[in-house]
Amino acid sequence: MSDTPSRPTQEQLDRYAELFSQSHPLRHLGVRVAFPEGRKVVITLPEVRPEHRGGLGTTAVNGGIIAALFDLVIGCTPALLDPTRRCATLQLSMNFLRPLTGDTVRGEAEIDSHGKNTLFASARLLDAEGNVCARAQGVVRLSTLPWASGESPAVN
Repeated sequence: MSDTPSRPTQEQLDRYAELFSQSHPLRHLGVRVAFPEGRKVVITLPEVRPEHRGGLGTTAVNGGIIAALFDLVIGCTPALLDPTRRCATLQLSMNFLRPLTGDTVRGEAEIDSHGKNTLFASARLLDAEGNVCARAQGVVRLSTLPWASGESPAVN
C-alpha cells in the first residue's frame, strides 16, 4: 500500500461498490456496499428477511448473518487505500451487545491502521433506530494476486 501514490478517487470507489453490490453473493444476501466520502465502508441490508432471522430463537438477526456482514464490511476496507488489490480476512473478532432486531441493518467500518500487506479495521452494526448492536475488529491481508477477471472492479 505504500506503493500506492494516492488514495482512490470517489469515482473508483463508487464503481467498485456498484460492481461488488451486484455480485451474486451480495444480491443473494440483499446487501449493498458504499464508500461515503471515501473515508469508511458502509453496508446496508434494507430488508431483513425471514432467512436472516433466528438469533436466540427470536426474530433477531442470526449470528451467522452478523458474522457474514462483519466479514463483508471489514473485508472491503482495503479498497479505501487501493481497490486494485485483492484481499482476505485473516481474523474476525465480534462482540454482541444487544439483539439485532428490526427490519433494516447498517454496517460501518473504518481502518484503524495498516502496513504494506496487513490492515486492521473496526466495524459496528446498527439497527433501524441507530443503536449499535454488535462490534467487530478484523485483520485483513492484502494480496499481490490480480483479480480473477484480470482487473479490479474499480479500475477502468
